[in-house]
Amino acid sequence: MTRTELIEQIKQKKSFLCVGLDTDINKIPQHLLAEEDPIYAFNKAIIEATGDLCVAYKPNIAFYESYGVKGWNSLQKTWEALPKNCLSIADAKRGDIGNTSKMYANAFFDQSISGMSFDSITIAPYMGKDSVTPFLDFEGKWAIVLALTSNEGSLDFQNFTNSNGKQLFEEVIDKVNSWGSKDNLMYVVGATRGEGFIKIREHAPDHFLLVPGVGAQGGSLQDVCQYGMNKDCGLLVNSTRGIIYASNGTDFAEKAREEAIKLQQEMEAELLKAGII
Repeated sequence: MTRTELIEQIKQKKSFLCVGLDTDINKIPQHLLAEEDPIYAFNKAIIEATGDLCVAYKPNIAFYESYGVKGWNSLQKTWEALPKNCLSIADAKRGDIGNTSKMYANAFFDQSISGMSFDSITIAPYMGKDSVTPFLDFEGKWAIVLALTSNEGSLDFQNFTNSNGKQLFEEVIDKVNSWGSKDNLMYVVGATRGEGFIKIREHAPDHFLLVPGVGAQGGSLQDVCQYGMNKDCGLLVNSTRGIIYASNGTDFAEKAREEAIKLQQEMEAELLKAGII
């Protein structure tokens, strides 16, 4: 999916919602355990219930690879079920170098090799350029680079300030910007950072930001939009637990849709306020 196509989807659906598919077999409704592939059955129902309300889906790869071959099969079938008008994000947080990084890119981007071709992948940039550019070699694909996350441990490194007063996450964004463009690079920025988006936008004014942490993790959609939205929206706000686990009964898909509608309506209001739609 190109940047232009993504922006068009945001305007058409009046939404910048990303639904996370962190599917835990211990949390899905019990009746699905009788299915041949419970994880896929759950994901398929969630996708069918929310596909017209969101512009992206983000399977967290750890929730699939932890089940070995069965998990990878569930992931492949899930990828196949994703709407073609939604950005598909492999939340894999890969971050190796050279040929290893190339192989990771093949795994998630080259359907002829792996059977899957996600639109994008999350990447940890700690090992530098070698760990990011192999993904950028794939035309039409996105690298979504970790910049300023909202987990407690993020304070261990990301806010380190050098002698010039520049924080590490700022250095990361400035350096990564030189390897690609707003058409193939995004950044992960945690929603609970609030005013931190001001600093992010100083360094990446035009890039899309993937924003986890709204809802169950306590992030405010209004704060994210106030400080992070740009003229094209420039945001993909992820919600996982608040949508996919809204119910653990037979009505789980219906309840997931209800929660997605609530977020979509809030997003529509923010897009109207910004004059984007």
